[in-house]
Amino acid sequence: MAPGSAYHVRCFSCFPSAWWLLDQIPLWAHKGGHLSCQSHGASDLRRRPSFPETALVSGCCGPRRQLAWSKWTLWKLPRRATCTVGGTIITASFCLRLLKYFQQFLHSDGEWWLAQSLTTGRKGYIPSNFVVRVNSLEEEKWYYKGLSRKEAEKLLLVPGNVTGSYLIRESETNPDGFSLSIRDETPQGDIVKHYKIRPLDHGGYYICPKTIFSSLQELIAHYSVYEDGLCRRLNQPCVCPPPQEPWVTDEWEIPRESLKLVKKLGAGQFGEVWMGYYKNNVKVAVKTLKEGSMDPDAFLAEANLMKKLQHSKLVRLHAVVTQQPVFIVTEYMAKGCLLDFLKTGEGRKMSLRKLIDMAAEVAEGMAYIERMNFIHRDLRAANILVSESLCCKVADFGLARITENEYLAHEGAKFPIKWTAPEAINYGVFTIKSDVWSFGILLTEMVTYGRSPYPAMTNPEVIQHLQRGYRMPCPESCPAELYAVMLKCWKNNPEERPTFEYLRSVLEDFYTATETQYEPEPNSS
Repeated sequence: MAPGSAYHVRCFSCFPSAWWLLDQIPLWAHKGGHLSCQSHGASDLRRRPSFPETALVSGCCGPRRQLAWSKWTLWKLPRRATCTVGGTIITASFCLRLLKYFQQFLHSDGEWWLAQSLTTGRKGYIPSNFVVRVNSLEEEKWYYKGLSRKEAEKLLLVPGNVTGSYLIRESETNPDGFSLSIRDETPQGDIVKHYKIRPLDHGGYYICPKTIFSSLQELIAHYSVYEDGLCRRLNQPCVCPPPQEPWVTDEWEIPRESLKLVKKLGAGQFGEVWMGYYKNNVKVAVKTLKEGSMDPDAFLAEANLMKKLQHSKLVRLHAVVTQQPVFIVTEYMAKGCLLDFLKTGEGRKMSLRKLIDMAAEVAEGMAYIERMNFIHRDLRAANILVSESLCCKVADFGLARITENEYLAHEGAKFPIKWTAPEAINYGVFTIKSDVWSFGILLTEMVTYGRSPYPAMTNPEVIQHLQRGYRMPCPESCPAELYAVMLKCWKNNPEERPTFEYLRSVLEDFYTATETQYEPEPNSS
């Protein structure tokens, strides 16, 4: 992108209905690695840049200076309102005047670009993924640059999208082509169908050779009115689920008074789980640990290790209260634990395809734990949490290390026998391969919608049967190919069990290898 080009600044949560300009706005960075807009607390769902150690502050904050790790805020400039930006009141007329100008880019390498205001001449760094070239495809709410086929399917199937929701993405096989992905309805549940959009040598595009369009915008306009051979008429552009409210503080140990517990979500041997608020505005989950259940110093040492595990498929650990009773503050997952969710009306409607996608998300989170040389030790549906958009995340990762006495196979020890690998039951040996065994059991929970493993067996009976080489039979309605994955997880020799990275790849591509990648060209009427 050449210096001097015109760009819009965009909020990817509410895009493209709202545009954002950084002119006269302080450019701040937040150490946590999240970009947010003041209206939505939203982050770019697709790409987040790495933050430099300092960011230039420019605009109405006064003279240019460097500021280390403050909060990045993008303020919406309304047409008819006043707003305060960096202590300066911006009037409506000034907002309108700002809309006439853009940023001139001095450097466009990497994730952070140095921009210069055309109105003030001041300079500052902006994230490259929050700007789009004016009059480009990126301005269109239905265009998703760099989105894979699998990611398109996940997005279109989240709540908020309906049959006929659609998006256009770059083709993964044709560098000059595109793909149209549409949510469709079948008796077995909603699915996503894909159509190739082929380019013409001298400009233009088509799905059916009989109907040619000069632009993608024209193609969308046509199929929004006429079905014309597609599975259905285009209804609405894909809606992105709102991201989790970002954690905007660098505090690790927080005062108990900053938390407000609102709704009790559950209780267990070590304490309770509550939905609450941090400083009255950030919704969080709070795990309260009973006094005497662990040494606070040992807990804090382990929790400091846990906070290093940051991944989109792990429930994020935000902060702790170290005085007794100990509190653990994590991101809030609206649908609760996977075990309970699978037993709800909504959960029982999940298709096998969706369940396998959710299992792939769990495997992705565990593959990260595997790469980081951690182990979970208690992997089961009760410890997987589900978000509002039906994304699965691994919870309580590392907590087994904090409460390690509960996971040693000594006399009187308590651990989930039916999910535990034989070597861990017999010798107290827990490794990432024992987590793989547990993952195989978790798969049975998912395909049976929360049924307990080894039904009708007691824990001693399970141990005896495993010693004789017994394995659970294939659950009803479970594909033979998926049962084969379970059996690999249950190899008696831990070293013969697959890695989580292998499991992730197999589950992500479970249907891709056997299905037609694209719908046939429609016959235009």
